Amino acid sequence: MRSAELLADLLDESVWRGKVFSSGWRELESAADAVEPATSRVLSRIGIAGPNDIARAATAARQAQRAWAARSYEERAAIFRKAARLVEEHAAEIVPWIVRESGSTQPKAEFELGIALKSILEAAAMPSQPQGVVLASPADVTSLARRRPIGVVGVISPFNFPFILALRAVAPALAVGNAVVLKPDPRTAICGGFVIARLFEAAGLPPDVLHVLPGGADAGAALCSHPDVGMIQFTGSTSAGRKVGELAGRHLKKVSLELGGKNSLVVLDDADLDLAVSNAAFGAYLHQGQICMATGRVLVQRKLEKEFVARLAQKAKHLPVGDPAAGNVVLGPLINQAQLDHVASIVRDTVAAGATLEAGGTFEKLFYRATVLSGVRPGMRAFDEEIFGPVAPVTAFDDDEEAIALANQTDYGLSAGILSGSVGRAMALGRKLRIGLLHINNQTVDDEIVNPFGGVGISGNGTSVSGPANWEEFTQWQWMTVREQPPARPF
Repeated sequence: MRSAELLADLLDESVWRGKVFSSGWRELESAADAVEPATSRVLSRIGIAGPNDIARAATAARQAQRAWAARSYEERAAIFRKAARLVEEHAAEIVPWIVRESGSTQPKAEFELGIALKSILEAAAMPSQPQGVVLASPADVTSLARRRPIGVVGVISPFNFPFILALRAVAPALAVGNAVVLKPDPRTAICGGFVIARLFEAAGLPPDVLHVLPGGADAGAALCSHPDVGMIQFTGSTSAGRKVGELAGRHLKKVSLELGGKNSLVVLDDADLDLAVSNAAFGAYLHQGQICMATGRVLVQRKLEKEFVARLAQKAKHLPVGDPAAGNVVLGPLINQAQLDHVASIVRDTVAAGATLEAGGTFEKLFYRATVLSGVRPGMRAFDEEIFGPVAPVTAFDDDEEAIALANQTDYGLSAGILSGSVGRAMALGRKLRIGLLHINNQTVDDEIVNPFGGVGISGNGTSVSGPANWEEFTQWQWMTVREQPPARPF
């Protein structure tokens, strides 16, 4: 296909309909509908890869990777700069796919596109960055440590922020000389996979350096076990992450796991109440709460509890819910019926255990209304479990030490926010939290791509992606020594 034609039909769905991107656009034996969760309408059709398709892609990627890594840093960087320009030029076409396929509101989709663009631009700078260090050594020896590509990186990405959570791994992995096999969630295979394939195809990425194959658990298992894949970067649920880590570890692959969270927003008694309510609502309800960093607990100092709950409930009752492609709404649909059933069961069981339903708790089709629960205590499902829905469970505490104990009462360790009129007090509290991301005077949902992103506990395996962490994640050290001539040895 000529370049001008490729750009003109960049997001023409007939190009990928019923196909995957692997050695070009190919039809497979299996296919599935891409369905809009807000309306149940069929948006397109996607190919569904199985283990044999993954194996073929991994082998082809391994063969293509050597030549890709050998390209000059200027050539690699130029491809990323062109991909970034294409994102800007086709933003008005990409955003609707994110809205319709993932159930995102327009502002959320626009934010996601903006941060994805930033991810590509950051990756464009990586090929020309320093890639090693000179080590101390004897006078007649030059000793170097340099970063080298892993080879083939397998990326398994989720449905909630499909465009950025794929790109934040795909872009830096490619930039440092790896090939990539991407398995996007089949529910968002287009905006989380095929759009990325089209962008890099149009930008001039060589054939077989990137493969995009939606698939189920069997495809993921094949990616984790194939000998040509050197690393797995997985973003998704903790339960699925355990399986990925176990299988990839068994095959001695490098593994990066970005998993779930039960994130606390701590509201101290010297916080501005209106700002606290606004931050709690944003953290709990953005993208229907389907975010690993979502505010899953709102811990409020007892003297503020009654007024805080009243104001948050009032706000929740007036947040518009509906099809994000059809109007100006704050909450769109949950991704599918299983997720809605999960959210509804947690709310129902928590109320049965003694919590009070202050707002929401009802739904129509996949649209679950913004919900506020008060009187939530440890042992209740809304306190203990990741909800992944638009629910704000409020728990009161008496002093800072109790807030610390409540926030740490979880096996997760991803994000926390602390709201206070005293930055020093908030920082002293924050130092005692077991988390990977800490935000003073902000809610729990934040990411700027230039920052290391990762959690501890069952929120991940202690790795981070983005910013300076990308060199650590997507390359491996090689030690090299150089002598003028071989030294004489005693035998």
